[in-house]
Amino acid sequence: MKAISINSQEQTKKWIIEATRRMGFSTNPFSLIVPDSVFDLLQHRVSAASAVSPSSSDDDAKSGTAIDDVGCSASLSTQLVAVFSLLTIKPFSKLEAEDFAGDTPPWTTCFLGDSDSYSFPSSSHQAGNRVHENVKRFARNYATLFTVFLTCALYEMPLALLGVVTNLAFWELFKFCSDRWENNHHPMIRQIVVCIAQCATVSLLTYLNVQMAIFYALVTTYTVVILHGGFRNLNLSEKPSEGIYIEPSLDLKD
Repeated sequence: MKAISINSQEQTKKWIIEATRRMGFSTNPFSLIVPDSVFDLLQHRVSAASAVSPSSSDDDAKSGTAIDDVGCSASLSTQLVAVFSLLTIKPFSKLEAEDFAGDTPPWTTCFLGDSDSYSFPSSSHQAGNRVHENVKRFARNYATLFTVFLTCALYEMPLALLGVVTNLAFWELFKFCSDRWENNHHPMIRQIVVCIAQCATVSLLTYLNVQMAIFYALVTTYTVVILHGGFRNLNLSEKPSEGIYIEPSLDLKD
């Protein structure tokens, strides 16, 4: 009985081995057998290619950075052109006498505003719109600034200041005397006296270099008008003046 069991076990093992051999994959006649040396060479080349790939990605990143730099340069050049176009704008071309009739806008909250109230103009057209609209809106503020600048310039020139005060006093006295003596009844004489007084006034003010103080005040005021008007945003909440178009798409703050 023991011998029969051993034989049956051996037959079972042989049957399992034979079944395993039959179930195994046969060799594919079309398969390619690569030698180890060739396989190592291919693996070495693949490793070298993977080592080079980071540099190519760096090149792509550099090219992307270069494109961004070109875009920033183009945007900066456009803003610079818009800023330099302020020199060609005539800020007082649309100014009217009615613009001085209203109340003076508040200096801190309206005229100056906060830091968000200023930005670079995005185009020459927008810069012109800003200047024209701000000049009409802040006409009284700019006139006050001109008076302040003229006073400061005259303060640095005592003789010119004395000449201006003297001429103002003279014309007030002339008006008082003209009303008292009733020179209106003699218009010819009054006109001759006025012409002589005007010539004397111009000669005296020119001799005292008052024109230089006026010139300094005008240049300073013009600079303030161009810079403040060009960089000051237009408020959409305020109604723009007639005939002036605002580009909200170019400046969301305007």
